[in-house]
Amino acid sequence: MKAYLNKVKNEIKRVDHLFFVSLKYTRTVDVIRNVVKRMINAFDEGIDALLEYAVRNKKIKHSEIPHAPRLKLELVKTLYSTDKRMLEFMDFYLNLRKIIQAKYTKKEEHRRHVAMIAEIEPKNFIEVNIDLLSEYYKTAKEFLEFLEGIFL
Repeated sequence: MKAYLNKVKNEIKRVDHLFFVSLKYTRTVDVIRNVVKRMINAFDEGIDALLEYAVRNKKIKHSEIPHAPRLKLELVKTLYSTDKRMLEFMDFYLNLRKIIQAKYTKKEEHRRHVAMIAEIEPKNFIEVNIDLLSEYYKTAKEFLEFLEGIFL
């Protein structure tokens, strides 16, 4: 479990650096996208850790773990269906995946109000700016703390 947790911590460290250093100096949509991708990687590792934890506690068999990220997400949702906070984290993760897969446009690059405008669904846009990214970063750190509470 510590190996998975270390991977999550390392991804969060990378997000930290991208957010507080790279984004501060470059202010580009590419950095915003990289921050979101790193958060997705952290959640992927966290989901793998949760599934491995379920295997060790004999809730599921190792052969039941799917390879596709969305199927893993659904399995975690069923295993932890009574934990409201876990379901919120999984919905957040799904939202991050939608943002990164969406078509996007750039707004005010190299300025304070740089933003990535992603079209989640037809005529449904979300503007990912530095302020929203800050909230996402806090949620990712809360997920790490949540996992530490489960595993340690």
